[in-house]
Amino acid sequence: MELNLQPLGTACSLTGLLFESGQRIASFLVRDLAQLDVQRFDVIESESAKFLPTGVVVCRWVHAFKPRKPGENAERTLKLTAETLFLTLADPSNELTPENMRLVQFLALMLERKRLLRPKGRSADGVRNVVEHTKTKQLFEIPASDLNPDFFIQVQAQLSVLVGEPKPKPDGAGGPIASPASTQS
Repeated sequence: MELNLQPLGTACSLTGLLFESGQRIASFLVRDLAQLDVQRFDVIESESAKFLPTGVVVCRWVHAFKPRKPGENAERTLKLTAETLFLTLADPSNELTPENMRLVQFLALMLERKRLLRPKGRSADGVRNVVEHTKTKQLFEIPASDLNPDFFIQVQAQLSVLVGEPKPKPDGAGGPIASPASTQS
């Protein structure tokens, strides 16, 4: 899963005011249903309740603004992968909103399968799973959840808004495979 997004803005999408270092920013990923693309909007946190996007908010996170360093490669930050989305949403300095919790849990599960995260047990209180990012060795605490069918249905709905609905398969594709006995007359 890869998306190309705009980098962190330098000004509020709502007010136009320039961000200051350390200022709390709410970042939104919004899927515009008319254009079928995902856009990023960065809004001063105190103004975020006034932000009314046209489209579906896929996820939202709050973080402190850090100005980009001169010469920093902005193109590298434009590609959003499952790994970078997980690292952004699960970053301890960002507030994990209830709407993002399910997405973080699913991304953690997916990245464990890809061996990009390694399970390290439970938190001291037993309500969060601890995982280690294999490249950076950073530890993340992910709220534990019951991974029942409803969880996956809700994740599928959330991801379909982010990446779009799957393309329909051509007739016969993905259907049952006929056995030799059933094809003989």
